[in-house]
Amino acid sequence: MADTTAKPKGAAARSSGTRRRGRKNTSPGLGDEKPEELLDYYRRMLFIRRFEERTAQAYTQARIGGYCHLNLGEEATVVGLLDALRPDDYLFTNYRDHGYAIEKGMDPKKVMAELYGRADGVSKGWGGSMHMYDTATRMLGGYGIVGGQLPLATGAALAISYRGGDEVVVCQMGDGTTNIGAWHESLNIAKLWNLPIVFVVINNFTGMGTTVEMSSAEPELYKRGSAFRIEGVRVDGRDVLAVRDTTAELVERARKEQTPFLLEAWSYRQKGHSVVDPAKYRTEEQWEQARADENDPITLFEAKLAEAGVLTDELREEIAASVKAEVAEAADFAENSPHPDVSTLFDYTYATPVPNESRRMPADPVFAE
Repeated sequence: MADTTAKPKGAAARSSGTRRRGRKNTSPGLGDEKPEELLDYYRRMLFIRRFEERTAQAYTQARIGGYCHLNLGEEATVVGLLDALRPDDYLFTNYRDHGYAIEKGMDPKKVMAELYGRADGVSKGWGGSMHMYDTATRMLGGYGIVGGQLPLATGAALAISYRGGDEVVVCQMGDGTTNIGAWHESLNIAKLWNLPIVFVVINNFTGMGTTVEMSSAEPELYKRGSAFRIEGVRVDGRDVLAVRDTTAELVERARKEQTPFLLEAWSYRQKGHSVVDPAKYRTEEQWEQARADENDPITLFEAKLAEAGVLTDELREEIAASVKAEVAEAADFAENSPHPDVSTLFDYTYATPVPNESRRMPADPVFAE
């Protein structure tokens, strides 16, 4: 077990059931990093931030329906995690999947169109926010059921092992997922059969409205694989370079050693659980902590790049304008994409034809005349 970040400090906050987290920034520093790569990370993180903000706006305008969960505050984890993967590695995620879909290689315009429920979306408008899916980029969901992705991701790792391949599966989830049955079953099978998979827990300290300390007997989530003899590591999820390097090490070990690993990346969720969640369960102090500059991954990275002379004011404005234009283009594409035709409603119920499949519409008679 390895904790690459500082442990929580301070007395317990009895009123909220949480502990105040005094965690240090554990970035390895810029070192020999190439300026162009650092700026690329910065732009990608900023793009996810602006994309998600535009998504929230579209939701309030009723252009997006259903459930909708944003990656605000998680941008460094998303970019660092995906930068460590090969294009042929597989990714399974929970319902907070927009940024991951874009980083795995999906066209942002098609991702936005999917959010709008339009036919040009990555799932042809039938999946929506929680079900981004694309076999070409090997992102196999977006899953709306908590933990629904774990058994499937473990099965994909089994398929790789069975075929003798060298790909790796990364299975992302939230902290609340570590308390469901599929977590224990999947980790047990993964270790028992030595499967090439890295389970990634995004710990934003609150599973919907319940704190990790109130829901988990072992709140140090990177230790939760110990019952299955799975090595776990915790990383500062606000730090794109730390996430990239830690993920790369675990992924390559999983590839070489053919064994599972557990990664916990912690960061602060800047909004409620979903777009419509006012998060009244948070105290004012918790809100301030979540939105503080010292916990904002983009603000932290921007300051670091500016201090190193990599990001000038002029360049920052140029990148911001470019990102704004690209996000606007994605929104325009989604707005002008057609709605799915009703006749296609049942086209993707099954992967292959099924005898006697019902394609009855709500207004159709139960029995044909």
